[in-house]
Amino acid sequence: MSELTRIPAPDGVAAASQYSHVVLGTGRFVAIAGQLPLDEQGRLVGEGDPTAQARQVFENLRRCLAAAGATFDDVVKLTFFVTDMAHMPALRAARAEHVPDDRLPAASAVQVAALVRPEFLMEVEAFAVVAP
Repeated sequence: MSELTRIPAPDGVAAASQYSHVVLGTGRFVAIAGQLPLDEQGRLVGEGDPTAQARQVFENLRRCLAAAGATFDDVVKLTFFVTDMAHMPALRAARAEHVPDDRLPAASAVQVAALVRPEFLMEVEAFAVVAP
């Protein structure tokens, strides 16, 4: 695990409640492609269910991080792509199952018109820094 510093409120910037404004660290950079709510066989998990989809997305992120020798403790940035901002509570709940409030990464949330398939409600990508 790398040593990361989280800065939730840089001077002159309003404090963040659901993310850190700045996360910095030293180590190996890991980029995780946007993960979709697909199981190991490529089947959709939770059609029409944002909670089930969010859980699967975070499980896929966990597995991808593990493949790189990383954990959610190493994540410095998450980007959420949602087809409806109403899905953000489900994503925040899934994130809370993996990331404690005192280790929140930087984050962005973007509502998009569509994802690669219409049944996908969300996609999440991650960036991590792992100790060398």
